[in-house]
Amino acid sequence: MPAILGQNQYGKAENRVVRIVRDGDTHHIKDLNVSIALSGAMDEVHYHGSNTGVLPTDTTKNTVYAFAKEHGIASAEQFGIHLARHFVTSQDTIHRARIRIEEYAWERIPLPGADARPDRATETGHSFVRTRQETRLAQITYDGDRWQIVSGLTDLTVLNSTNSEFRGYVKDAYTTLKEAYDRILATDVSARWRHNWTSDEQGMPDWEQSYARTKQHLLEAFAETYSLSLQQTLYQMGSRVIDSRSEIDEIRFSLPNKHHFLVDLEPFGQKNDNEVYLAADRPYGLIEATVLRDGTEAAIPVDLTNL
Repeated sequence: MPAILGQNQYGKAENRVVRIVRDGDTHHIKDLNVSIALSGAMDEVHYHGSNTGVLPTDTTKNTVYAFAKEHGIASAEQFGIHLARHFVTSQDTIHRARIRIEEYAWERIPLPGADARPDRATETGHSFVRTRQETRLAQITYDGDRWQIVSGLTDLTVLNSTNSEFRGYVKDAYTTLKEAYDRILATDVSARWRHNWTSDEQGMPDWEQSYARTKQHLLEAFAETYSLSLQQTLYQMGSRVIDSRSEIDEIRFSLPNKHHFLVDLEPFGQKNDNEVYLAADRPYGLIEATVLRDGTEAAIPVDLTNL
């Protein structure tokens, strides 16, 4: 049986672009890592090496930097929409564009006395420090007709020092874990959420506000849930987002259980009353699930979890 070409795409991955907006002495920074994947009528280049329908990947790289100047970067999602629309509508052989973006956060460096001395406050306008919080994510897919916008975050580390239990689980011949009635619950949140904006005819969400509010709902649900399992906490986080954000229909989680084990201090004649823990980095439990708006179907690609 002869071989045939299957699904394929090409593009330029990990284009790092930093955009500075200078508002007098106050500067604003956007720091993105942009990966482009294009697909369409690409049989000839695969079968015969004909490049007549191929837009060079170097051109896609150049487009990222040109668009950062031409359109600015209002948000990761909006920037990806500009790029995806351009590639699909400007080239006959490109039928689908997928733009994946990581955004790295920066905060202004505060100076001593800046609050008390307004004349010095502008000195922090151009000095930044990379935050150690989450990395923001976005994937924009466009086929010339319909959009799929998936936003998300990764490496958002959270911890509850109490209000967490784990007991009543199945026990077999290999079970050694003791039931916990007061434990630390910690995880690195990786989450992706799908917006129900799919057409230019719909009102476009405010991407920056949507991201900030969604992150806040995730944090509040984690903090406010008395957890009997990490699965329960995951569901509470997801349902809080679905219930609170009408523009989101689906959210997918990958939550590693960052185990904290009580250290046995009895050999030293000391009692450990939930005070001293060993933070174990591996192995770890990995809890994954999708929370959907009722009446919708899952559509976030599974491979997004590994972005």
